[in-house]
Amino acid sequence: MNDEALDRCCAAHASYHAIYKDQVGATEAEINAAIQRLTYTTDLEGSVEGVDFVIEAVPEVPEIKNSFYAQLAACLPEKTIIASNSSTLLPSDFAAVTGRPEKFCALHFANYVWEYNFAEVMAHATTSEATLEQVFKFAIEIGMVPVPVEKESNGYVLNDWFMPLCQASLTLLVNGVGSAENIDRSYMLFNRGGKMGPLAMLDMVGMNTAINILNYWGNVGNDQQMLTNAEYLKTHYADKGHLGVLSGQGFYTYPNPAFESDDFLSVPNYDVVAEMVAKTKH
Repeated sequence: MNDEALDRCCAAHASYHAIYKDQVGATEAEINAAIQRLTYTTDLEGSVEGVDFVIEAVPEVPEIKNSFYAQLAACLPEKTIIASNSSTLLPSDFAAVTGRPEKFCALHFANYVWEYNFAEVMAHATTSEATLEQVFKFAIEIGMVPVPVEKESNGYVLNDWFMPLCQASLTLLVNGVGSAENIDRSYMLFNRGGKMGPLAMLDMVGMNTAINILNYWGNVGNDQQMLTNAEYLKTHYADKGHLGVLSGQGFYTYPNPAFESDDFLSVPNYDVVAEMVAKTKH
């Protein structure tokens, strides 16, 4: 939407270079070739000229999405399919404003797609079979495991279990029941083999996305705890520039967050008992 946003996007992409080398085995040549295939622009009309497929990933705020789709509808070629990467909003909420409801559906990716390589596909009442066929083929082509969402649901499949987990964990933190590390530690001990806990997962999602989702659904459901959690994230993290993994600071510090240390789940020595007593004593 502006040059500053493009600069942040480029910086985020640059931070992935080392990850793709270390975790995926990408070569420098492959990374450079991928960079050459990317174009960054604030020119909406120019960016969609002649395209087959557009994936919308604007903030999780209905007003912003509606405004974007209205602008997009005036620019797109007739052939173009649109998919929303929304994580909690329904395709039927926006189908009409796209101007091509039969060529519109949701295609929701997880964060860290190189590791969590699945893509949820959700239709609305008038999404065409031809559109769904192309979107499923696209997901497979880019190495994703497609997950059909068989009925419109605001949480899709992933977020119907993920967001309640994060909300419960945030509530424990906000209400002073446990620290971020101990909340995540309890989750990881109970789910042996898991690489991170729910608050570390929120760092991966990003604070701004979490705040937008909590504010929206907190207002929709008149859920005061959800609104309190959103305000806590804003005040204690986002307002300080602590946005999660991409900013290098969230509930944990990156790289090398505490939950990745070899002893995070180990039985502790006696020398931490005094600290634990102090935290437990009211």
